[in-house]
Amino acid sequence: MVKKILAACLLVLLVSCGTSRSNIRTSKSTASASKSRPTSPARKARAAKPKSEPRRATASSPIRTTKTNSGGQTEVLESTSRTVVYAELVKQYVDNYSPIAKDNMRRHGIPASITLAQGILESGAGRGTLCVNANNHFGIKCHTGWTGETIHHDDDSAQECFRKYTHGSESYNDHSLFLTTRGRYASLFKLDKDDYSAWAHGLKAAGYATDPQYPAKLIGLIERYDLAKYDAEVLGRQFVPAPKKEVVKPAPAPQQEIILAADSYRVQQGDTLYSISKKHNLTVEQLMALNSLQGNAIAIGQVLKIK
Repeated sequence: MVKKILAACLLVLLVSCGTSRSNIRTSKSTASASKSRPTSPARKARAAKPKSEPRRATASSPIRTTKTNSGGQTEVLESTSRTVVYAELVKQYVDNYSPIAKDNMRRHGIPASITLAQGILESGAGRGTLCVNANNHFGIKCHTGWTGETIHHDDDSAQECFRKYTHGSESYNDHSLFLTTRGRYASLFKLDKDDYSAWAHGLKAAGYATDPQYPAKLIGLIERYDLAKYDAEVLGRQFVPAPKKEVVKPAPAPQQEIILAADSYRVQQGDTLYSISKKHNLTVEQLMALNSLQGNAIAIGQVLKIK
């Protein structure tokens, strides 16, 4: 009986040891697997994050302008993005778009000179952001009723809606329609077609631009690049260039001979208060007191009292 009890105890002990060894193996196996494939925070984040869709261009995507420079005089044009261009590029722009401007003048009655000057100014002679990215030469915003393509650009506010065209000629035609179909510009069409100055001021008065210098900028471009000749071609008139404005410098005032008194000295180049005081047997303090000077600064030609 005792032998049976001992045998039973031995069997229980062996089973217990076997179970314990099995648990240890399982634990080591798990630890080994964990060691060979660590789960980093980044991996956990990628596993939790759903697959993203392909990135699409949105209204908040930045628009960049590429500037092309060549030799010659520069023009700084206040387009929808401040643009620096050379005079040769302005002339090239005029050559490209003057036929379109003249055609629009015949069909819509807007002086070609005004249209070209506005195009140069608003588009940066074709190098401005909206012109490069949207063929928008006049900075025309979407406004109510526009059903064509659009582009967004920071202007008066962030990411405003502007019209987008396939070709520059479409922008020119839309500019003419914009002026002819809005009542606020009706007074412009009562002006003479060759009076570009009146048209420039009329556009500002009608609210086309808020810049107080807008008329002067248009007139300056028209006269600098002889744009009025395209008005004359459409009207069948002889073109007379505007007289070039010369800056007349005032004649310098005649210098009067100053006869110094015996107790005075005129400051020469290289003089200092110290050198002058030594020359006339004074101290610097005495010289400053005689001339009510608050500091050591003196100017060439200045007359000082020395007695």
